Amino acid sequence: MAERLGLDPVSDFISAHRQPEKLNNFIKKNDENVECYIAIAGLAAHLPGVIASKTIKPVIGVPGEGIAGGLDSLLSIVQMPRGIPVATVAVKGASNAAILAAQILSLKYPEIKLALKELRDELAGD
Repeated sequence: MAERLGLDPVSDFISAHRQPEKLNNFIKKNDENVECYIAIAGLAAHLPGVIASKTIKPVIGVPGEGIAGGLDSLLSIVQMPRGIPVATVAVKGASNAAILAAQILSLKYPEIKLALKELRDELAGD
């Protein structure tokens, strides 16, 4: 979905709990060029919040299907303290996270706005 919308993702698999230094290094290395983060997390689901604590860029959290069918992950992501927001999409909603990121970036990039319009038209059956 990201490529279709004109996004240029940078990705890695990083655990906020098991690899905190790797996460810090990823953010330091990429924060200047990344305009929006999408973090997919399950179980304790702290990854989106930890990223949000280290950047002023928008962060979108995608709850994974944890032990309680994703409700545990969802609740972990949406309960961020004041001042450190994380936008949250549906459990296993990575496609919606890409679309939300594209909507944010479409304010700056007309080509992403056009790609979103085309996607919406397609979804509507036009």
